[in-house]
Amino acid sequence: MSSSLIDVDATNVTVNGSVTYDRRSLIINGQRKLLISASIHYPRSVPAMWPGLVQLAKEGGVDIIETYVFWNGHELSPDNYYFGGRYDLVKFCKIVQQAGMYMILRIGPFVAAEWNFGGLPVWLHYVPGTTFRTDSEPFKHHMQKFMTYIVNLMKRERLFASQGGPIILSQAKNEYGYYENAYGEGGKRYALWAAKMALSQDTGVPWIMCQQYDAPDPVIDTCNSFYCDQFKPISPNKPKIWTENWPGWFKTFGARDPHRPAEDVAYSVARFFQKGGSVQNYYMYHGGTNFGRTAGGPFITTSYDYDAPIDEYGLPRFPKWGHLKELHKVIKLCEHALLNNDPTLLSLGPLQEADVYQDASGACAAFLANMDDKDDKVVHFRNVSYHLPAWSVSILPDCKNVVFNTAKVGCQTSVVNMAPLDLHPTARSPKRDIKSLQWAVFKETAGVWGVADFTKNGFVDHINTTKDSTDYLWYTTSIFVDDDEEFIRNRSSAMLFVESKGHAMHVFINQKLQASASGNGTVPHFKFGTPIALKAGKNEIALLSMTVGLQTAGSFYEWIGAGPTSVKVEGFKNGTLDLSVCAWTYKIGLQGENLRIDKSYNLNSKIWAPTSEPPKQQPLTWYKAVVDAPPGNEPVALDMIHMGKGMAWLNGQEIGRYWPRKSSKYEKCVNQCDYRGKFNPDKCDTGCGEPSQRWYHVPRSWLKPSGNILVIFEETGGDPSQIRFSVRKVSGACGHLSEDHPSFDVEYLQGSEIENNKNRATLRLKCPTNTNISAVKFASFGNPTGTCGSYMQGDCHDPNSASLVEKVCLNQNECALEMSSRNFNMQLCPSTVKKLAVEVNCS
Repeated sequence: MSSSLIDVDATNVTVNGSVTYDRRSLIINGQRKLLISASIHYPRSVPAMWPGLVQLAKEGGVDIIETYVFWNGHELSPDNYYFGGRYDLVKFCKIVQQAGMYMILRIGPFVAAEWNFGGLPVWLHYVPGTTFRTDSEPFKHHMQKFMTYIVNLMKRERLFASQGGPIILSQAKNEYGYYENAYGEGGKRYALWAAKMALSQDTGVPWIMCQQYDAPDPVIDTCNSFYCDQFKPISPNKPKIWTENWPGWFKTFGARDPHRPAEDVAYSVARFFQKGGSVQNYYMYHGGTNFGRTAGGPFITTSYDYDAPIDEYGLPRFPKWGHLKELHKVIKLCEHALLNNDPTLLSLGPLQEADVYQDASGACAAFLANMDDKDDKVVHFRNVSYHLPAWSVSILPDCKNVVFNTAKVGCQTSVVNMAPLDLHPTARSPKRDIKSLQWAVFKETAGVWGVADFTKNGFVDHINTTKDSTDYLWYTTSIFVDDDEEFIRNRSSAMLFVESKGHAMHVFINQKLQASASGNGTVPHFKFGTPIALKAGKNEIALLSMTVGLQTAGSFYEWIGAGPTSVKVEGFKNGTLDLSVCAWTYKIGLQGENLRIDKSYNLNSKIWAPTSEPPKQQPLTWYKAVVDAPPGNEPVALDMIHMGKGMAWLNGQEIGRYWPRKSSKYEKCVNQCDYRGKFNPDKCDTGCGEPSQRWYHVPRSWLKPSGNILVIFEETGGDPSQIRFSVRKVSGACGHLSEDHPSFDVEYLQGSEIENNKNRATLRLKCPTNTNISAVKFASFGNPTGTCGSYMQGDCHDPNSASLVEKVCLNQNECALEMSSRNFNMQLCPSTVKKLAVEVNCS
């Protein structure tokens, strides 16, 4: 071990300060805590959004904000640190502290997180002798230096709980258990070293390692998965912590849109606490946006929405946010019983069970679970019959009354849409044509621009050459074609065959775009053949190789390369021409990047050529337009459906990569997801045959009222005149409640009032701030059918339904509809469970 590295005996380190733990829970200032946590990554939103996101999480019943620390965003080159803008970690922590919430700081330093290069700086790969995430002296040196820098920064700002700050846990390693064996003994030594090094930082709060199967005491090993109810820590003296509960999944360009039903997320959380869990974190609670080139994968979309409880734009996603809010409140009603008693397990059937937490003081909480993924069951518990829907948990905070069932969603569903606007509205013409904007263009040269960087026989690796300073690398060569070649005489085409390690490529022959190809999020490498138009004489072949985010995880992932490995031309009379060993001339990046024409100080540069109308279908073209901000305060996005592939900036800020690449229409998608049964990322997909990402988030704080400069680099040729702003609007709300829902208004339920609040099942509808319920589109009490947006009256219907809802809700920002006999005809549909379904407009 290098003398520059601290060697600490982990067995002699104890946790001191206001945060300790035992086998049951964290103990904060002497009190046991049952905690709900929410992942919100500060670089995936903007500082102007942080207070609202944190407050919305708190309103959702969250106690903790969890975030990674993104090494490659902070140490831009060795000892060159950055903590401004979206990377102002201290500001983010203090916003959490001001909200009266705790923090989990996952210092890492490896994050995975679908983030470029897993969060490790690319420069580190090129430090001689470095291998990531193993017993490599250069890697350990830089890792310890960075982690120490972050810890000292947090200490200086007094942000650890031991100093009175919000940080109650720190993470030393992320998901290394998946890969440790691939590194052999070096991996085991490294994991132990990482734990010792972290403990030596003396933060005064416990350290965790997620998915680490040999975490040494006193480091706590934790679980990451869709379900962690069966997880057990290595030591019986450590609490059961779930660092990543995935309430959705990420998207890749060219793939479907994954969703996880609210019922299943709630089921997983309830089961975790039923089985002794004490800290549960949603990864993600707000996914946000991969601005600029931060997305990894490769092929991860710019959107990192994650189907999270708070959507990419900062709006609560109903019903998921609301259903989980109710769950959190009910679980907190059980906190004392859960944390101060061991459970009694009762079998209620072959796939049904109860866990009962009870003590001599009279506190009692029970969880009744039906793990059958097909059939509802009636079970008997304490001489009372309970109906358990398939794949659900009923929570009884007093061991008598079902206050919440994970499969019964009683909160509203919001109706959300992307409303299109032109980029430059005026008072006289709110739909003014974008063609009349102030456009300018700059055209790239296909191939070497300026002076070539170098010439070499054969191919270089794309990533080793660019060191991720850009997505783009030009590979250029030339061939001479005799005029007696058959394809010249016949005016036909030769065939070009290319193989590449990834990720994408455009082929130019004599400055003209001939073909494009790419891999995908599952298989980044690709090969393709395309006819090419050659002329007699000299022909230039220019390949624009592109990365779409670097690898984010895996054993030895930093060694995975990109770029072409084979280029051949068929059709010559002398046989196939293998260009793989020819001399290739290389140029790193684009001329526009080199000129920094996306930056604010160059937006008025003379390199831009004014034009009355932006050209269509022009590859390798930069576009600039002056645009006004959309009116109002709703979140804003760019609609890029008519563009090809490229990058976008606003006022010099990086919006990110755009690529409205469509998924296959032949893949399996669902209209309505069956929440029952174990979830996987392919279970509940939508968007087959549609673009993976059409809209690209533009934070409101980046926009001025007018005079905003939009810069687009288009690789293949789109129609920039069709670019539009869209605003994300909540246009309405739906609600659905039935007699077999738990009969409690959870919103205002207090633990001591459970019995008194019986038979008060309530449907609450709420419009966004500054809007009201402007119309009742549908209302029926009886046996209505359908889902939000497609409700229909059943064969039994209370004709007073609509008038009652209008009386209570119309012109109100929010309203509450209690399912009771004084409101509705409870004698309807005597043989069926009566239901209430409502849909309203908001404006």
